[in-house]
This record gives sequence, C-alpha cells and structure tokens, in this order.
Amino acid sequence: MRRTKIIATLGPATDEPGILEDLFKAGVDVFRLNYSHQTHAHHERRLKEIRTLSKKYTRAVGVMADLQGPKIRIEHFNGGKVQLVEGAEFIIDTDLDSEAGDEKHVGVSYKNLPRDVRAGDTLLIDDGRIVMRVKDVGEHNVRCEVLTGGELSNNKGLNLQGGGLSASALTDKDKHDLKHAVSIGVDFVAVSFPRVASDITQTRELLEQLDSNALIIAKIERAEALDDIEAIIEASDAIMIARGDLGVEIGDASLPPVQKRLTKMARGMDRAVIIATQMMESMIEHQIPTRAEVFDVANAVIDGTDAVMLSAETSVGHFPVKAVASMSNICEEAEKQKSVTVSDHRINRRFESINEAIAMSTMYAANHIGAKAIAALTETGGTCLWMSRIKSGIPIFAFTRHSSTRRRVSLYRGVYPMKFDITHTDPLEANKEIIEELMKHNFVKEGDYIIITKGDLRGRRGGTNNMKLLRVGEATEHTI
Repeated sequence: MRRTKIIATLGPATDEPGILEDLFKAGVDVFRLNYSHQTHAHHERRLKEIRTLSKKYTRAVGVMADLQGPKIRIEHFNGGKVQLVEGAEFIIDTDLDSEAGDEKHVGVSYKNLPRDVRAGDTLLIDDGRIVMRVKDVGEHNVRCEVLTGGELSNNKGLNLQGGGLSASALTDKDKHDLKHAVSIGVDFVAVSFPRVASDITQTRELLEQLDSNALIIAKIERAEALDDIEAIIEASDAIMIARGDLGVEIGDASLPPVQKRLTKMARGMDRAVIIATQMMESMIEHQIPTRAEVFDVANAVIDGTDAVMLSAETSVGHFPVKAVASMSNICEEAEKQKSVTVSDHRINRRFESINEAIAMSTMYAANHIGAKAIAALTETGGTCLWMSRIKSGIPIFAFTRHSSTRRRVSLYRGVYPMKFDITHTDPLEANKEIIEELMKHNFVKEGDYIIITKGDLRGRRGGTNNMKLLRVGEATEHTI
C-alpha cells in the first residue's frame, strides 16, 4: 500500500471523457482545484463529479481549493510577445494601458511595484528566464536594464529577487473565491504567497465566519516567508513547498536544503507537508519521466513528505493518468528503504495531550511488536495525524463516521480512511467489527497483531485515551 499521497491538479486535460475516473482509479488521494484558472462553474462541476466517483468506488478523497493570491504579472504586448535584447532599457509602467506593451515598456498588474523596489534591485520575469536590474524608480514606472534577454509574452509572472513585495496574501478575488470554495464543500484551502503568520490567521478567521472546518495549507513561495516560517507553520494545518516562485526568489541552488529543512520542521511540529512544482514536468509532453524527476520524487518521499503534487502534468498534460501511475510507482519503491520506516520523532519532547501520548505510544508499540495494522477510531483525524508523523511501514486506518474526516486524512502519509460509526456500535463488539472489516479487505489475517485506539466516551472530539493490542483470532487483549 502506497503511504505517500498524490495530489493531482484538474484542468482541461482532465475534462476529457473518462479521464477523471481513470485518475481516481489510478490512486489520486487529493484533487486540486486551481482558482487561478477557469470559472466557479468549472470547479463546482468537477467537485460534484469527484464526490460521485467517491461514492461509486467507496473511497474517500480530498479536494483542495488553491487560491490565486497576489501573483504579480506583467500585462499584454500589442503583438502578443516581444524579443528583449541584453543591455537594452525596458520600462515597467503601472499607468500604461494593459494592451499597449512593446519592446520598450509594458504594464503590470501590481500597481504598488514602484513603492516596493529601488535602484539596484533585480527583477525576475517568467520564472527567472528574463532578468532585469532596476536603474531608477519613478512615481508610476520602474526603469530597468535587461541583463538576460529572450522572448517575453503576455501575463508572465514577476518576482523581486530576495523577496520584499508587500502585496497582501489575500486579494479581493481570493476572498470571493474562498466563499465559493466553502459553498461547494472543499476539504483544504491553500493560501498562496503568505509572508507572515497573520496571513494564515486571517484566512482561518474568514473560514470560521463562513462556518467551515476546511484545513489551511500555507504555500511557501516567498523569500520573506522563511523569516517567519515557524509561526507560519504553527498557524497552518499543512504547508506546501511551492518550488516555482520560491526558487525564483531565493535561487534554485538554495531550494534543496530549504525543502529538506522545512519538511523536517513541519513534521516535527505535527503538520503535514506537500512538495510541489515540476516534479514530473517532462510528462506534460512525454510518456515517461526523466531520471532526474524520478530522483526528485523519491528523495521527497525518503525525506518524509506526506504528499507529492502534480500540476500541469495532469491539468494540461497529454498523459495525466500515466503521470499519476509513474509517480505512484516511484513512491512505492522509495518507501521500501529502511530509513523510511525508522523514526526518532519527538523522542525527547513532552507530549501535550493524552491523545498525543496514546498516538506516540501506539506507534512505538506497533513498530516494535511487528503489528500489521493500526486502527484508530477518530472524530477529527487528529490522532491519525500524530501517528503519521512517525516513520513506519505499518498502515494506519482511520475508522470514522464523518465523511469530512475521511477526506481530511486522505492527505496524511500512511493513513487510510474507513467508514465506521462507533456511536451505533456496542463497545464490546467494536473490536470484533474492526477486525472483521480489516480481514474482509485482506489487510490482516489470523495470528497478526493489530492495535486499536479509541476513547472511553464515544463520539467525543479529542477523546482518544486508550489503546488495545490484539492478536487476530485470539480472545485476549492488552489495554494501555
């Protein structure tokens, strides 16, 4: 069973007849709705189709709404594109008509750009393919020298090397999109370009006002976010290491150590981690990944990421289903490494709650007695999250009556949702029914050890306070 989860972005390619269902069958765990593109109607139709497939195959999958955020883009050229020559002067003008760009100047979507830059700064356009040095700044324009030229077309992204643009993480469009995402019932909301923890807390306040319990994913893609990273992680439910814009701002060579550091930090703080951007980029056009891409995905798995994400590979690529299948195979092979199943997580730290103590004790016992499965009766999925922070090859089954919780745990590494309502089950019969369910799916067999965690008060959030160690087929059990 693959422990690392796969996120697939939906788009025109997945709207082809049968493709979404094929992606579902290929093992996608979370589907991403990219609110930077297409209409609310598109997103709503796709979510409804996902929920229909989930019922058809009785498998819970999550849905993520990825907000656009303050993505700063140049505007349009009157000919669609221009060729910029090294050494030439080029002006970015906030007052220029949005369609009037040419070889000498272009408009920009971010009208505060002249306030945020100064002479000597480096601007990077189109993921760093075009490089400019700021020569001087006027009230409405930024005059630059082209350092690295080339073809430049409409709507390309613009970054300030080293970060420092003051655009708010939540735009008016994002707030409008957030209301729509909540109205159709998404499970995760990804916040783009947060700079500080307050960008995340603001989003949480808006979700609370909308009566939504969607989990918040902070997309780490600004250089200045690294200065407040611990607080951002603490304020979030998960982070996404979005390597596109982040790489442009801090430099690609700095990305690998940052990715490893943030993965370890987030897991240590009991938050989920997603690695994203160009993981299988070549599969937009080709049927197999490059070896470099294979290594990239495998290293993310070995480092402990919860999920790996496909963007253009599935949204506009020619081989979306093959991209998911290839990524799944790489994950499964990487998970066979011994280092993936050995953990020292929180070994010297105090546990903050009974739930966490039970979760950590369960994983320690399971890893040392050779348990074949862990069954966690859960209301919110919190105990499963804590368990999944421990490196292990043992599957964690989240038995819960809540469909929202089943979808939520679809993001957590090594956690598999199971429909089960303990409030309608005699406590003395619950263990028997759980074992029967696991045996029915061939997850365990006679003689295997399993561990069951649950609370004395059925149906209570945060109430996990005991674990039972059982051997399938034997009447005896051991309670901690």
